[in-house]
Amino acid sequence: MANAGGGPDWLFDFSKMVGEMRTPGVDLETLVAMQRKNIEALTQANQLAIEGAQAVLRYQLEMARRTMEDFSSMFSTLLQPNGSMEDRLSKHADFSKTAIEKGISNARDISDLVAKANTEAFNVLTRRVTETLEEIRDLARKRAAE
Repeated sequence: MANAGGGPDWLFDFSKMVGEMRTPGVDLETLVAMQRKNIEALTQANQLAIEGAQAVLRYQLEMARRTMEDFSSMFSTLLQPNGSMEDRLSKHADFSKTAIEKGISNARDISDLVAKANTEAFNVLTRRVTETLEEIRDLARKRAAE
């Protein structure tokens, strides 16, 4: 469940509890806000990873459907009694060559989908790590100025 702030209820309750505690020299509200952003970034990265996995699965299902159609067409063509054995072998070689080319193309497409999903998720995490380091630097500067 999420609270009005968009985060999980337990995080809201924790931040409320921590907000009531006062520790000298530590800005607990800022630390809780940083952790909330970290959790949101992890959630977003996980969502991107799930969406990427779903895209790969959809592609694989479509690829399997097309492959079954291609095999069905190939078998119906090869099983027809007309034409010479050489002609049927030539058609079989053509089908095999096309199937191998499609397989390589499909593997490349799946690899691209996985790489895209990984890059998007990694970028979210990288951006959040950079933001966290900047927030820590700003806290240190603020602390030094006090």
